[in-house]
Amino acid sequence: MKRYAIITAAHNEAALISRTIESVLAQTILPVRWVIVSDRSTDDTDRIVAEYCSKYRFMRLLRLENNVGRGVVAKINALTLAQKNLSDCPHEFIGNLDADVSFGNDYYERLLQYFEQDPDLGIGGGLIYEKSGAEFRSRLSNSISSVAHATQMVRRQCYDEIGGYVALQYGGEDWYAEIRARMKGWHVSAFPDLKVMHHRPTGGADRILKHRFREGKMDHSVGSHPIFEFIKCARRLPEKPFAIGACARFAGFCWSSFLGRPRLVSSEAVQFLRNEQMKRVRALPRSGFFNSELEIPR
Repeated sequence: MKRYAIITAAHNEAALISRTIESVLAQTILPVRWVIVSDRSTDDTDRIVAEYCSKYRFMRLLRLENNVGRGVVAKINALTLAQKNLSDCPHEFIGNLDADVSFGNDYYERLLQYFEQDPDLGIGGGLIYEKSGAEFRSRLSNSISSVAHATQMVRRQCYDEIGGYVALQYGGEDWYAEIRARMKGWHVSAFPDLKVMHHRPTGGADRILKHRFREGKMDHSVGSHPIFEFIKCARRLPEKPFAIGACARFAGFCWSSFLGRPRLVSSEAVQFLRNEQMKRVRALPRSGFFNSELEIPR
């Protein structure tokens, strides 16, 4: 079985990180190293992680005190620092892991098996489940052709070829990584039998509006085709709270387009993405607009 390492950026995750750590410790195949970077945390995150590190030699805690940037940029800075601390640790796969998720104890073993079965699989992971009422349900935006950043695992060769994660102003570093991986001939796939529970609550309507509006600006910055963007947002109207998030996302996309905001990725990546998107759009008449099997990721 191939070796994997994990990198995690954590900022004030004291309420949830123990659950994530326990999920990793319960794995049937443990990582060769797990580097957790505490990004200016002011709660008990450092203490909690340090206690685990004192018991498990494969765990490392780093503290990033003077991080330059905010939001996604700060997160990528933290992950880059974590990745640099894997240089003396042989591994064939790098797993990004958010500090607010949990999963079954054979998650990584089964994921590694998928990588072994497909030598061209560059990026893989599970599907995200979020709490709805008393139970966890599959997130409406889940897609088997796209892997959420929270649990992305990248083959080391693929990671090196795409240059790792690139910080983008409005986010989408995981999406851009997938685009570059496919441009280089790698496969990207999420596996429905690998369930990842996301424990952070979504928050109120105001927070959703800001988050989705920012995602719309992200979609524009990466080069999403306007027709595809409209269809994608329309298909997400059933997301709770009803219609608010989807409308805010499309509004963010239109706002950036109206202002003529520049793309933040190469023109080659934009053209590649749009060609992929329009192939999926052309499949709509055969599949049906709201067919959950139709791949309209991101």
